[in-house]
Amino acid sequence: MALKATIFKAEIQVADMDRHHYADYSLTLARHPSETDERMMVRLLAFSLFADPALAFGKGLCVDDEPDLWQKDLTGAIERWIDVGQPDDKWIRKACGRAGEVVVLAYGRALEVWWNGVRGKLERHGNLRVFELGREASAELARLAERTMRLQFTIQDGHVWVGNGRDSVALEPKRIFGPDWP
Repeated sequence: MALKATIFKAEIQVADMDRHHYADYSLTLARHPSETDERMMVRLLAFSLFADPALAFGKGLCVDDEPDLWQKDLTGAIERWIDVGQPDDKWIRKACGRAGEVVVLAYGRALEVWWNGVRGKLERHGNLRVFELGREASAELARLAERTMRLQFTIQDGHVWVGNGRDSVALEPKRIFGPDWP
């Protein structure tokens, strides 16, 4: 019998001073059985960094040709494709051909090895941005995971503060390829 996704509810407040975007979002996240709290929370962080009413969670791990998050215009054209982790360079190149902008929020062990292996294959894509999140930062973020969450994301000068009323985490995603924030 196949394992089912675990449902998480997140009420988030985004105060993005870099983009002048201030909004509240009520989100439902389906955590795939093979997905960790860390990866799910990095997806939530990616949502907050690029928050927009049109941004939605894709099927990600369940479907090869869908991102973790994407933003489509009214015609269905993909404006922004966002993946987290260390995606295969083949899928990133394919995404660069399908979307106006592709963002990878990379994290995890062997991040430098992954980037050194894919960089040469991706450097020609002008619509790609790659950011790295340190191992300690993503692990701290994972500790905020709960089945029902109320989180505040404050973003300023590329720094992110995430709080839940009891604990907080300070993060600084670093650009390793492509244009900088926002």
